[in-house]
Amino acid sequence: MNLNKVTAIIIVVSLILIGTISLFVLSGHTTLSINPAVKTVGISTPVTVQAANPHGVRHITAYLEQGGQQFALLDQSSPSTRLFWHRHEPAHTFTFEAGKTKAPNLKEGKAHLVVEAVSNDMRGSTDTVATDVDVVLAPPRVVADEVQHHINQGGMELVTLTASGNYNESGVRVGKYTFRSFPLPGNTAGERFAMFAYPWDLPPDVVPLAYARNQAGTETTAHFWFKLHPKRFRVRDFELTDALMEKLVNSVDPTGQLAPGKDMLARFLYINGEMRRKNNQQLADLRFKTEEKILWNGPFIHWGKEEADFADVRNYMYHGQKVDQQVHLGFDLSDVANGPVSAANDGRVVWASDMGIYGNCVVLDHGYSLQSIYGHMHQIDVKVGDMVKKGQKMGIAGSTGLAGGIHVHFSMQIDGVQVNPLEWWDQHWIRDRVLSKLDPNHAAAKESSASAPPHKGSKKRRR
Repeated sequence: MNLNKVTAIIIVVSLILIGTISLFVLSGHTTLSINPAVKTVGISTPVTVQAANPHGVRHITAYLEQGGQQFALLDQSSPSTRLFWHRHEPAHTFTFEAGKTKAPNLKEGKAHLVVEAVSNDMRGSTDTVATDVDVVLAPPRVVADEVQHHINQGGMELVTLTASGNYNESGVRVGKYTFRSFPLPGNTAGERFAMFAYPWDLPPDVVPLAYARNQAGTETTAHFWFKLHPKRFRVRDFELTDALMEKLVNSVDPTGQLAPGKDMLARFLYINGEMRRKNNQQLADLRFKTEEKILWNGPFIHWGKEEADFADVRNYMYHGQKVDQQVHLGFDLSDVANGPVSAANDGRVVWASDMGIYGNCVVLDHGYSLQSIYGHMHQIDVKVGDMVKKGQKMGIAGSTGLAGGIHVHFSMQIDGVQVNPLEWWDQHWIRDRVLSKLDPNHAAAKESSASAPPHKGSKKRRR
């Protein structure tokens, strides 16, 4: 063999060796994450794994380890590309089920969830993510009371229930809405109650259900007797003028930061729609700032003239055309300039600041996820954490936010769902529908200590 051929062979072999080494060096690892995190596995628990590798994943497996045994959950392969692998593969998501349905011999107790991935490149590196899990196979149980529950649409009701077995969450579900339960005062473990709403926007054929759920996601439900009293909510046209829109928009967004570059109508529609939804979600999120005890005392104060009702449907008309439709969740209670805004009942301040369309707003927690809302205030004189008494002045009425004139937007919510305050103005309704179910003796005490008369539909000022 001549020197030139030997040289050529050496060069080819060197290039192959350099190429192989380069491919090996450029190979990468796979970043694995279980998201959302899985801490408990039950009968059938969904698991989602994200696998990020610029060259892709050749093989991925998942299994549960328990008592020296492995229970396969996932085994998925892709075509191997050791020499001509991709450089910019997007992250992949793999979803599988873990639990008794996939591993019949799985037992209650501790286990280890393991996911392994092999990179689709020259090196073929194996990377692993693992987590300890609790295997929970015993189902929860729930039994609801046998009381007759009459529910006004847009209003609320209270049901007692007994949860047992393996559960970490219980309450009442009404369509897409969920309401937490709390321990029934003075009773044994497992006896609970939930104040729940039949929201204004649900059709009349939705069936409320008591439920209990465990950490593994296994859920059981129970029916209880109820009768819904449907209500047709008022629909009205709301006339928009250029002057009114300019006033409202500039009140909420004086610096023009919302929907910049848009005309006045577009800015108004953004505030009336997107900001309204955002602010209502802010109110709903305050449900977590509640105390597990009754803070209120007797009926809630009603004041002012009712200018707008709960769940009024408003068609916004501009130059004779309907440009928007929104629902007004609360009462507009008219007041005089510089009039005081008083707490409707005893409670703790959980919000005292600007809130978009509601302007200067105060929210009081009255315990057990019951809260009252006061919007459009000119001045706020309380701060978060303050305890206030029924009738105590919290500030001054105004027209901040999306308000055309001086009034207080008053609303109430149960576990973040706004309800008709009308029921809470009625002393007898509170006694019969709430307090008597929690503690008859407590109800009698509250009844005798209540100073305000029940709301009978009168629109006279009450203090």
